[in-house]
Amino acid sequence: MNTGATTTSLSGDQLVQLLDTDPSLLMIDVREPDEFADWQIPGSVNIPLGDLERHVDEFADERFIVLICAKGIRAEKGAAILRAHGVTSHVLEGGMEAWASTYDTVEATFGDATVIQLRRRGKGCLSYVVGAGNRALVIDPSLDVTQYIRVAATHRWRISDVLDTHLHADHVSGARSLASATGATLRLSPSDPFLYEFEPLVNGTTIELANGSGLSVEAISVPGHTEGSTLFQLADKAVFTGDTLFLESVGRPDLADQAQSFAHNLYRSLHERVLPLGDDVIVFPAHYGASVEIHAGSFVAKPLGELRHTLAAFALSEQDFVAWAVANVKDRPPNYEKIVSINEGRSAVSDDATEIELGPNRCAIA
Repeated sequence: MNTGATTTSLSGDQLVQLLDTDPSLLMIDVREPDEFADWQIPGSVNIPLGDLERHVDEFADERFIVLICAKGIRAEKGAAILRAHGVTSHVLEGGMEAWASTYDTVEATFGDATVIQLRRRGKGCLSYVVGAGNRALVIDPSLDVTQYIRVAATHRWRISDVLDTHLHADHVSGARSLASATGATLRLSPSDPFLYEFEPLVNGTTIELANGSGLSVEAISVPGHTEGSTLFQLADKAVFTGDTLFLESVGRPDLADQAQSFAHNLYRSLHERVLPLGDDVIVFPAHYGASVEIHAGSFVAKPLGELRHTLAAFALSEQDFVAWAVANVKDRPPNYEKIVSINEGRSAVSDDATEIELGPNRCAIA
């Protein structure tokens, strides 16, 4: 037995690094089974705090053990149990609440533009900074706007435009706050019910960055997930699909309580706006689910040509697609009505906004 067992704290950023680099990593979530089933870090195992002591003998000394709970309190108690048995462990600071605000980034060049994907690990939220020359635009920013300001400053870009692909229901948008903080133009679709000032997006809107590169919004209207859902195309290189198209599925049509009609719209948007694009166009979605593997240095993205052959929904007739879409929507995002109210502008961004949006995104059809 290791009588010198210790407990140390581990930040979300440190855990991100370990996920790809340490094969000995063992993440133990000490929350109750219903909490774990609702939302967890992929790869973690659930051993409730009350059962932990009975499992101590299963942990080899060479494993790098990270204990996880909602906010860190139960994980600290679990670490004390392990320490009493001579087992060293690490506690995720702030638990799942902190994990929901942990980001990492991936970047690459696409023609004259640089695309930076910000991955919010605990929410499965994806947002983007697209820059060229001395300007950049931001797509689907989360509430922590310092992430985007930092990225832009690192590349010496001025954020000139901020865009949301749609009215988000799973997380509080940072678009208004970011536009206010940077003086950028806020651009949104008028087909979603936003109640504050913005520059309306219309078909054919083009935002030029530098050197002839820009974010060309040619097929802007892709209703289905929401009435105002929008895709943004970067030349012939990439397309930012919001919640219209994911890597593992398509966006759910039911959050506005018009699942049948929205599913028809979604089918047409996919077949008339998305699928006609070239096979080499890289699809950058706004979210990813638990089935999507995340790796440091690799985009959460795929060529459209690959998705044509892997997503069964694309092979369905319109009638079958609508029946499938309506039948397979399940639990809605936690607190989605409050989140929508904030993002529409009917409610103010409250001090507990980060707690309201805790939990999985649930924006795709299961």
